[in-house]
Amino acid sequence: APAEEAAPAEEAAPAEEAAPAEEAAPAADSVAADITLWTYPIGKFGDAETVNGFITAFNAVYPDIHVSVEYLDYQSGDDQVTAAIEAGTTPDIIMEGPERLVSNWGAKGKMIDLADLWDDEALADISATSEAVVAACKSESGAYYEYPLCMTTHTMAINKELFEEADAMQYINDDRTWTTENFEKALQALKDHGVETTGVVYCGGQGGDQGTRALAMNLYNAEFTNADHTEWTMNSEAGVKGLQQLVDWCDAGLLSYDSGAVASDEIQLFANETIAMSFCWNAANQLTYAAETAFTPYPVAFPSESGTPELCGGIWGFGIFDNGDADKIAASKIFIEFICDDATQGPISISNTGFFPVRSSYGNIYAGTEDEERMETYASFQKWLGDYYNVTLGWAEQRTAWWNMLQQIFDGEDVQAAADAYVETCNTATADASAN
Repeated sequence: APAEEAAPAEEAAPAEEAAPAEEAAPAADSVAADITLWTYPIGKFGDAETVNGFITAFNAVYPDIHVSVEYLDYQSGDDQVTAAIEAGTTPDIIMEGPERLVSNWGAKGKMIDLADLWDDEALADISATSEAVVAACKSESGAYYEYPLCMTTHTMAINKELFEEADAMQYINDDRTWTTENFEKALQALKDHGVETTGVVYCGGQGGDQGTRALAMNLYNAEFTNADHTEWTMNSEAGVKGLQQLVDWCDAGLLSYDSGAVASDEIQLFANETIAMSFCWNAANQLTYAAETAFTPYPVAFPSESGTPELCGGIWGFGIFDNGDADKIAASKIFIEFICDDATQGPISISNTGFFPVRSSYGNIYAGTEDEERMETYASFQKWLGDYYNVTLGWAEQRTAWWNMLQQIFDGEDVQAAADAYVETCNTATADASAN
């Protein structure tokens, strides 16, 4: 999974009504169509050999549906989608998360309602894992613009051996949580041990910003938005206190910041043992960087005043662009169901993302594999999965405003004033998106 995520580029196209779910879809075995899939690099869904294997398995069952694939990245992918929307050349299927499929392209009327895929069985099975997943895939109007495949919880990670040498492991609980007070003690222990740079608050762009958001929000148990996802709230007392704490730690030399770095840069510094921790970590990142780390990356929750963190999650799945072709729409739904729901292919698809099933019935798909122990560790963080506020309208504008605000406060601007301006920008974007 990508450490770096890019915000959806803004589009000038007016909002349209979403196409309704097909009421009378043709029988699956009678469908013949050529369809296109665009996928972001979500685990091995960014690897052509792996995806071609999935398509071969699909064609063994559905030989008359031909799937071509284009692989996007998080640097230019959103611009490619925007250009395709403007040119009328969007793919049939796209794979990413609700912040793009639901609150961006879906909200702008570009996606098909997938309500027919969300039958009673699927709804019950996915709800048993997380009601938040169901809510994230559904728009304010009740349309399902995403059919989900997998999910994860984002964490941070530390260099275990370095923490042990600095006698800082004592500040982390057995369940991998820690308090804000103990996090500061750990930072001090690392500095006393001679660690030059403990960690870096990266703010050079939106890549991996889930890490800096979770860090600032959790320090004093702030809320990022209101419960209805209509207002941004990090200018609250708790939010500002967390942001001010980051500034204070940087001023004291306990942390550092880098206005030119994004998460992928920070993770590389962590893998190189230049810094002692990463604020952008998950199961897939550990696998991706395994060959580069000569130490034990030890995943931990973000520190919080209460000791009970609220972690950011990731949800990935599929959406269908409304290209006006009933046969292609029907074929696309068949492909999505095969990749996600086929008893054999579904678990294979998920394991190749490096994440966890949204379907409760799949159980532990990593049992008996070489990944079992590693994935059990990451599964233990799921109980702290917080609100999926990524679906708040105005998400793209918020992401840009967030890293700009971080740069401002580290450059000396008053934290409350900067947070107020950030929230005003975000709320304006949300109101504008709601009006459209």
